[in-house]
Amino acid sequence: MDKKCKQEQRLDILVEQFKLDSDDYKEIQTPADYEGKRRLLRSLMNVRMPKAMDADVLKIQDAYLQACAEQKGIVYLKDIPQIRHGISLWQGDITRLAVDAIVNAANAEMLGCFVPMHTCIDNCIHTYAGIQLRTECYQRMHAMRMRYGRNYQQPTAKPMLTDGYNLPAKKIIHIVGPIVQNQLTPDLEKDLEDCYRNTLDLCAKNGLRSVAFCCISTGVFHFPNQRAAEIAVKTVTEWMTIHPKAVDRVIFNVFKDEDKEYYEKLL
Repeated sequence: MDKKCKQEQRLDILVEQFKLDSDDYKEIQTPADYEGKRRLLRSLMNVRMPKAMDADVLKIQDAYLQACAEQKGIVYLKDIPQIRHGISLWQGDITRLAVDAIVNAANAEMLGCFVPMHTCIDNCIHTYAGIQLRTECYQRMHAMRMRYGRNYQQPTAKPMLTDGYNLPAKKIIHIVGPIVQNQLTPDLEKDLEDCYRNTLDLCAKNGLRSVAFCCISTGVFHFPNQRAAEIAVKTVTEWMTIHPKAVDRVIFNVFKDEDKEYYEKLL
């Protein structure tokens, strides 16, 4: 059986197993086409609460997602040129990067995005890492709530490290960025600085030599894109000057052309 047929077979099995696993979508009609099935599987993964899954199903999920990563094309560190010593800019899907860690722009619940097929980075990372990621995040948050109270939410700029599971990246650093509700303030700018600084501190502490940052807080958290880029470049550059041997490579990962232009000018 060739790779395409194996992947189609895995998808068929996973769609039916995830439907059976769901209380609300057991009877949902399965599309006949491959793309429709793929979208349904992702949606079922997105809405699934953290809980145990049959080990054999997880093995199939892992094989399916690892094949997805190969199909999308894995991007290695050697493929990304440096603009400055130790600093790179790369435009594209962050889930393709084979680095020590990628940064996820998370929310305070730290469980990922539950909106089916949402385009946010949180949704994308959780989808292609696999359902084990949400389970690990839940376990971490449960432990924090046992310690600090049931209403605990992850504070802004406090990073949380998890495995990368089926992503090419070894680890994921989840961080809650500042939310701009009315106008940008010095406190919000300081919070964004802390996101980058604290993440790099975590990398140094855990021996993570390469890290790819997304554009933290610039999506639904409404931090102005240009100012966010200025803060990111300034904070990272200063940190690397102070800690010259702590991290080998920092990648500013952008998706939009607008952000790419801002970073190109700054770098």
